[in-house]
Amino acid sequence: MLVRISHTRLLRYAGLFTWAMVGLPLLYSWLGTHAGDVDAELALRPMPWQGWLAYLAFGACYAWLTRNLGARGHRVADYLLLVVLTLSAVGVSYYNGSGLGSVLLMVAACVLPWLLPLPLGGAWLLASQLAVVPVFIRWLGFPPLEALMQSMLYAGFSGFVFIVSLVALQQVQAREEQRRLNAELRATRALLADSARVNERTRISRELHDLLGHHLTALSLNLEVAGHLSEGRVKEHVQQAHTLARLLLTDVREAVSQLREGGAIDLASALRLLGENVPKLAIDMQIEEPLTADDPERAHVLLRCAQEAITNAVRHADAAHLWLRAQREGSEILLQVRDDGRGCERLDPGNGLRGLAERLRQHGGRMDIVSQSGHGFQLTITLPVAPNAATRLPEGVAA
Repeated sequence: MLVRISHTRLLRYAGLFTWAMVGLPLLYSWLGTHAGDVDAELALRPMPWQGWLAYLAFGACYAWLTRNLGARGHRVADYLLLVVLTLSAVGVSYYNGSGLGSVLLMVAACVLPWLLPLPLGGAWLLASQLAVVPVFIRWLGFPPLEALMQSMLYAGFSGFVFIVSLVALQQVQAREEQRRLNAELRATRALLADSARVNERTRISRELHDLLGHHLTALSLNLEVAGHLSEGRVKEHVQQAHTLARLLLTDVREAVSQLREGGAIDLASALRLLGENVPKLAIDMQIEEPLTADDPERAHVLLRCAQEAITNAVRHADAAHLWLRAQREGSEILLQVRDDGRGCERLDPGNGLRGLAERLRQHGGRMDIVSQSGHGFQLTITLPVAPNAATRLPEGVAA
């Protein structure tokens, strides 16, 4: 049964369980003190209502922050809740005069890798545990050095929780990357399959054109000459053979034309495969039907442009939504990709965008980029694509 529960949910449930277990000695001390049947030297310091408020605040903050661990895009409110989470755990120790707040800080360490960079998360963990040192000195009577060692002991336990949570985060990221690469692989495979089909149809049409077409043209011309030189019934048979040769030449011409016209790459299907199962990114596609390209290399360039835009939205833009629009405008294909990521005021294109710009220039295309901080990123690609080049043979001639 546990196999069906993701490791992020297991971390969430384990943290909530630990939080609930910390509440048991707090409740026991409060009930025992009011009942008067607990030895004062053995009982925990009863916690006032401010401490209970801090305890409940910790549980609420933890439940909210872990509701969807690994979700793309953190808001300012999440970081404020992290501050409240930490202060609540420290507050429980101060109001209760015990080390139970340090146990809650161990639970809070589970959240740190998902919200903060590794160095900042480690510093946050250490500072929060050191904040409990005065509790060990004042209420538990520890000497300063022993109090510091006690805090370092809890920091070690918290570090273990931190690393476990970090490993879970890396697994989530690895799975996301694998899903994205699988989508790219499926799209590329579909494009290659179409390219192979187009190349094979083109090869067959050329063979028909170069071999049968020329031979049938020569046969038709010779039969026409023989028709002028023959007489009687022989001439009738020669004319019939000449008519059949012309009909056969017409059939070959139509077959070549159909092979040429049907040899377009289905670019729409490849783009849709590219947008399937992209983790934590909702993709809205508006693709013209049918959207085809005759040149496999140009189709590959367009697919790589869409792939680069989706990759940037996932890795760098921290976007939650992406809109992709592709349509044909005359002899050009227009591809526009827009996301709702953080954007930037000054764009410094990386190797991916520079490589796409070079490819587009080689094929007469262009790339326009619009980005503004807080308003996402928009990539517009315009690439000339030749119309279906259906070879039409002149009447009676195989050109």
